[in-house]
Formats: sequence, structure tokens, C-alpha cells
Amino acid sequence: MAANPKLTDWQGRRVWLVGASSGIGAATARELARRGARLALSARRADKLQALAIADALILPCDATDVASLAAAWAGLLAAWGGVDLVIYLAGDYVPMGADDFDLAVAERVVTVNFTAAMRLAATVLPDLRPGGGIAFVASVAGYRGLPKALCYGPGKAALIHFAECLHLDLAPRGIGVWVINPGFVETPLTAQNDFTMPALLTPEQAALELVDGLGAGRFEIHFPKRFTRVLKLLAHLPYAWSFPLIRRLTGA
Repeated sequence: MAANPKLTDWQGRRVWLVGASSGIGAATARELARRGARLALSARRADKLQALAIADALILPCDATDVASLAAAWAGLLAAWGGVDLVIYLAGDYVPMGADDFDLAVAERVVTVNFTAAMRLAATVLPDLRPGGGIAFVASVAGYRGLPKALCYGPGKAALIHFAECLHLDLAPRGIGVWVINPGFVETPLTAQNDFTMPALLTPEQAALELVDGLGAGRFEIHFPKRFTRVLKLLAHLPYAWSFPLIRRLTGA
């Protein structure tokens, strides 16, 4: 039995993408538009959303970390459409950080974008979600287990995975889907900060295809690429006495 609705027919389906201006968000917007979805696009900069040149897209600029800004965008969407079939949270931030360069202000900013803002979005839309649709959150395989240089990135993604799990338990019996999307490395301006070789690196277009196809499978978690994510899943299930040395060896930490 599927854990979520299987979203395979996108023709006319109303989708709100929050964090759609670049990276996986922009690529997902283009892929969904190609499949016939009706799109509402949000990010802080309206010009970047308009530059996607997606015909008939509803442009709703907002700051996902700001409750009032989210509420205003949501009100605009409801005024235009009357409702929505699927909400996808794609906004994210990333700063490589370890104990030697821990910066509390930066860490709090990253966690706010990666986790707290996702909760704020959920609080905004939950009363209006209906059976057959739902809400999806882009987290990361970095949320599976602690990793080097992920001192502010991993914790927010781990919290987002946990939040989605709890939400799924509440909403699945009502026929409302909750998805968590855990990509590996994707080539974006954020990951360009990394000073190490990123295994199984995907383009945003490849990631978007995996994401959209994954929504059609009806599973709670969508993770990719499998050749990389399955290794991290295995590490996450090992005892710490085994996983810590293996992670240090694999990452050179």
C-alpha cells in the first residue's frame, strides 16, 4: 500500500514551489511546467522568478523565513486559485562549518532557512491541504547522520526529516500526502563552496527529474542518486562505534 498519493498526472495540477528561483527549485519548476502543472513560484527575488519565463506562472515573491511574508503570498495564491494541490518547500542554505570555525549567527541563519521556515510554511498551509495532494519538503542525506563540515547544515536537515515523519503520521490517515526528499550532492552555487570531490554529483535537472518521478511512486521518502544514498543509509543504521570510523575514513576527516 502506498504511503502517499501517487502524483503521476500533472496536467492542470496546482503546485506552489517555495524556493523556486535557482538550483533544484528552478529545475523542478521547469520540469513540472513541461508536464502541464499550474505553478505558483515563490522566492525572495521576483526578477529571478520572472527570469524562469514559465508561461502563466503565478509569481508570489516572499521571504520564507518571515511568517507575515508567507501569509501574504498564501493569501495571493488563494485569491487567484482558491486552493492548491501540492506545496513543495525547496528553499535552503548551506555553509560548510566545523568546530574550529563555528559561527553561531551563521548557524542560526542556516537552520532557520533549512528547518524553521519549513515549519512556518507548514503552519501557513496545513488548514487548506486536501486529500489527494499534500506537502513535500526538500531535506538532505546530510540529515541521516553527523558528517564533517556539516555542523550547521546537517542538524537543520535532520530536524526537517523528523518533522516530516511526524506530520506524515498525522496526515496520511486523511489521504493527505507528506513527502521528504533527500538528495545527495547537486551542482548548485551552494555546493560550489565545497573544497572536496563530491561523489555522484547530479545536475539540478537530474535532481528535478528524480524528485518529480519520485512523487509518482507514492513513497514517503524520495532519495537519490541511489548508488550514493544507499551507502549513507547503511552508515546511519550502524552502531556509532562502527559508523564514526567509517565516516572519517570515507571523508578523510
